[in-house]
Amino acid sequence: MGIYLGMDIGGTNVKAGIVDEKGALNGKVKFPTKGLVDSGDFTGSVARIIEDLLQANPGVEGIGIGVPGTLSKDRLSTIELPNIPVLNHMPLGKILDEYFKDLPLYFENDANLAALGEYYYGGGNRSKSFIFVTLGTGVGGSAIIDGHLFTGADGNGMELGHVLVKNGKTLEQNIGKAGIMAMTKNLLKNGSHSILSTMTDYDPKIIAAEGLNGDALAVKVFQEVGEFLGESLVSAIRLLDVKNIVIGGGLAMGFDLLINSLIRTLTENLTPYYVNDIIVRKAMLGNDAGIMGAAALCIEKTILSR
Repeated sequence: MGIYLGMDIGGTNVKAGIVDEKGALNGKVKFPTKGLVDSGDFTGSVARIIEDLLQANPGVEGIGIGVPGTLSKDRLSTIELPNIPVLNHMPLGKILDEYFKDLPLYFENDANLAALGEYYYGGGNRSKSFIFVTLGTGVGGSAIIDGHLFTGADGNGMELGHVLVKNGKTLEQNIGKAGIMAMTKNLLKNGSHSILSTMTDYDPKIIAAEGLNGDALAVKVFQEVGEFLGESLVSAIRLLDVKNIVIGGGLAMGFDLLINSLIRTLTENLTPYYVNDIIVRKAMLGNDAGIMGAAALCIEKTILSR
């Protein structure tokens, strides 16, 4: 049974681990992205993380790496990584390939990999076609169409987080980490009561947790998140004719808070052809989706090369 190394380079953390074909994850490690960037040798630091995992796990057959942004069509260079701008326009694939010449090494957008991970390892909820949304530091989008990753003409399709919504901002500006924090602080400034007003330090995950505990302001924030997301999904559903939606990422913990406003927005703006078959569910893999998807990329590439 093949084993693969999956790495998820995120805006907040870099995570990696060893995944087998059945989806067992072992040797998971996590490092703050800022620390690796501040070291002045990001690629060297990433290479050392991979080397340590390879030494501890002989027999790895391939390396998959996800990055939070756009990539060149040949998947050898980054283009724009909004949450890690120091890595913009870097031949990351070529650099790391020099370290690991004896192993196939593949790069892909992190949201695309989360979708692949869900497709290969998502268990009984597997569908051959679905739109995948990641909610976290940013907002990512991807799609699996008839069992294969959809990447668009030049490799960077489905950037759902960067489409404009009704207030002239992108979806990510509205419901990424910064947008959720701004929304919360604005409600607090306008006098809305919340347990959050007693906290000196909180983040969107804490807001979601308080919403699940019944805090009215936190609930309102995630209802707004659902509405913004629903508006963007109306367009994606119309364009792709895909009626299965999967929501993942760290802020999917707020799924139960946003789902009603999301479904309401879809219902109000789509015809029965779409609405009658709409399925919206929470991703199965949680915070491990990026690692699992990066490993699944190795399997996908092997299948496509046959």
